[in-house]
Amino acid sequence: MPARPEPIADRYSAWRLMTESLSSNRGWKPAWRKPEPKPAYDVIIVGGGGHGLATAHYLASVHGITNVAVVEKGPIGLGNAGRNTTIVRSNYGLPSNTRFYEWSLKLWEGLEQDLNYNVMMSQRGVLNLFHSDSQRDATARRGNSMRLQGVDAELLDREQVRAMAPFIAMDNPMFPIFGGLLQRRGGTARHDAVVWGFARAADRRGVDIIEHCEVTGIRREGGRVIGVETTRGFIGAKKVGVAVAGNTSRLATMAGLKLPVESHLLQAFVSEAIKPMINGVVTFGAGHFYISQSDKGGLVFGGDLDGYNSYSQRGNLPLVEHLMGAAVSMIPSMSRLRVLRQWAGIMDMTMDSSPFICKTPIDGLYFNGGWCYGGFKATPGSGWCFAHTIANDAPHAFNADLTIERFRDGRMIDERGAGPNPWAQ
Repeated sequence: MPARPEPIADRYSAWRLMTESLSSNRGWKPAWRKPEPKPAYDVIIVGGGGHGLATAHYLASVHGITNVAVVEKGPIGLGNAGRNTTIVRSNYGLPSNTRFYEWSLKLWEGLEQDLNYNVMMSQRGVLNLFHSDSQRDATARRGNSMRLQGVDAELLDREQVRAMAPFIAMDNPMFPIFGGLLQRRGGTARHDAVVWGFARAADRRGVDIIEHCEVTGIRREGGRVIGVETTRGFIGAKKVGVAVAGNTSRLATMAGLKLPVESHLLQAFVSEAIKPMINGVVTFGAGHFYISQSDKGGLVFGGDLDGYNSYSQRGNLPLVEHLMGAAVSMIPSMSRLRVLRQWAGIMDMTMDSSPFICKTPIDGLYFNGGWCYGGFKATPGSGWCFAHTIANDAPHAFNADLTIERFRDGRMIDERGAGPNPWAQ
């Protein structure tokens, strides 16, 4: 059956903005409702972050399944959806990842029109620097793989990098810049706006977004899932999809599953606001450091995992020192800036640094996780593929290889070649 369209009267537009300003803005409605949970739904999505809300939106808009609930233990968007560095890209080397992330990037490019919401998508480019001949070879190999799969990629030499990013220390004695790989279609988006946009679009199509409703158990009967136990009572469902990022292994345990996932902390930082300086995203190949500039003027940057398992969302000081050293090595002028805020997300790291969007051995139960560093950029593609998998009880070609069975069968999608060491990915 076709999805219920969004009411025309609720659409955002320049005309609506003007008419509301003439009536003291009294006509605006809440972006989403605050419903009480129904006894049962066709589909329950556990997790009110970007991936869970995107899944609900595409279930309704693409597959016509609107009897859907998204349950979240607190307010939506306070997990990893609000704890990232907002980077969007599809510059992966292995076909299984490239197919998926390129589809996600194409969805990003039309997302604001689809959601009728400004997610502040800015395709300013993503530049990956390299510092040696061997890194140049590896980077060129990745760029060639991207181009063979129809993804944009440009290999830049030293002078092209210097012209594009004059603020970089090109001749650092330890880390001289040899060149970079540029994906011009990459960039950034506003993470909060992405959550709000998907929530509003899903709600307008009849999806119930139930906040402050923590899942405490997954109920099974005869080898099939029949619903979830929550702090607001049992909610029945024909199908349950789980998209909870760093808490994936905890939810899997409730269903009697053990997944090859570890939860690690990933810190990020933002500096005081300065005049426009960095037009795009730049990554430092010598130290896994990445940086961009927000619309407010702050420099947003991050790097490696903290290196130990945790759910704390705080982070440790040695990693702070490491990142500040990388920042100043790449951009010496950053030494004069003050850092305003720090936060940490909980990464669900797999053994090969690639995600899974798939069915589980339990009928009616589906898992979406293992996003490692790639969760935010995957948001629309993840939701689109997860919705397809749930609606059809089978994967799409874009996520057909992204299964948990690959770990049992030895079919790794090891993008970085780091082996079965999540902390090294």
